[in-house]
Amino acid sequence: MTPALRSPTDGGLPALLRARSAVAAVFALNGLAMANWISRVPAIRDELGLTPGDVGLLLLAMSAGAVLALPSAGAIVLRIGPARTVAAGGIAACTGMLVVGVGGGAVSTAMVAAGLFAFGSGAGVWDVAMNVEGADVERCLERTIMPRFHAAFSLGTVAGAGTGALAAAADVPLDIHLTAAAALILAGVLMSARFFTPVAPAAKPADTADRRHPLAAWREPRTLLIGLMVLAAALVEGTANDWLALALVDGYGTSHAVGAVGFGVFVAAMTVGRISGTSLLDRFGRVVVLRSCTGLAIVGVMVFVLGGSLALALAGTALWGLGASLGFPVGMSAASDEQRYAAARVSVVASIGYTAFLAGPPLIGLLGDRVGVLRALLVILVALVLSLAVTGAARPLPVVAATRD
Repeated sequence: MTPALRSPTDGGLPALLRARSAVAAVFALNGLAMANWISRVPAIRDELGLTPGDVGLLLLAMSAGAVLALPSAGAIVLRIGPARTVAAGGIAACTGMLVVGVGGGAVSTAMVAAGLFAFGSGAGVWDVAMNVEGADVERCLERTIMPRFHAAFSLGTVAGAGTGALAAAADVPLDIHLTAAAALILAGVLMSARFFTPVAPAAKPADTADRRHPLAAWREPRTLLIGLMVLAAALVEGTANDWLALALVDGYGTSHAVGAVGFGVFVAAMTVGRISGTSLLDRFGRVVVLRSCTGLAIVGVMVFVLGGSLALALAGTALWGLGASLGFPVGMSAASDEQRYAAARVSVVASIGYTAFLAGPPLIGLLGDRVGVLRALLVILVALVLSLAVTGAARPLPVVAATRD
């Protein structure tokens, strides 16, 4: 039986506050999972003896898993609810993370690729479900909080980057590090999902008379433009996730541990941007804030690549992180402006956005083989210009359209 949309009063305020904390927890755990293995990319590269182009192709396995899983994520959420979808995605992602660690320790590129595919599939479905749940809680509270959920994701990545830096500095084997991390993260996901907002009884037939075709959201210009905005944001953020540590190691001659610290600076800056972004969005609106963030990201990327010193590179990293902080969460909020269509639209927007993870790693890797990883990062300036062009689509829907039953 398909779960119906939930009411703001289901379970009362205490249940809603528990759901808010649970959503923040699963966002944080998603970031923790991502950063734990990303921070060990230099070690995986060295263990497997890969070139930058090889690393790009390897990362493509994770992106392929996500892109293949995402189109069905909205339907899965509608069928079994966000809580069960997050749990299922967490199981798949953590299993993949474990396989990545074992494959790295066994020097098996094929095993690492298989683990990344499973990780991408699970994390993609998990991502859509937690954003749908987060948008639902945001509507119930009647104030902007989605960036804070994504700040929780960033806090998770900070913790994961720190864990990875310590593991790298202590030469902890990949299999031990990632297996332990996967087990702890999965336990947290399964526990947190139990406190999501309750699903209301199934809707009556009269309430679902206007139910649309599952693919209808793919024909909406606004949804597609939001998807392009999220694609640009995902490329700007995802490129840093995949390549920033390697760019510092190869471009500035730093150690693996310093590369992981640089990644930590990026995600810490994103966290600050997302925590402070809620009040800025409520005061100035989505479009003004997003365009300002894009300008910061442009400056940050240029300073990171062209600065010429590690100190300037880290300063550019901080600006890059601040600028990249709000595009993804605001895109998800914009896609969720109408509750009854939120799952389908978030699935579409996420599917478009995640193509950045499909195209980005091989693109940067191939350019890195020719001009070096550091210089190759300049290509994301194209994505930032695209973001400026389509940001207007994120304007909130009129109140009447956004709240009709």
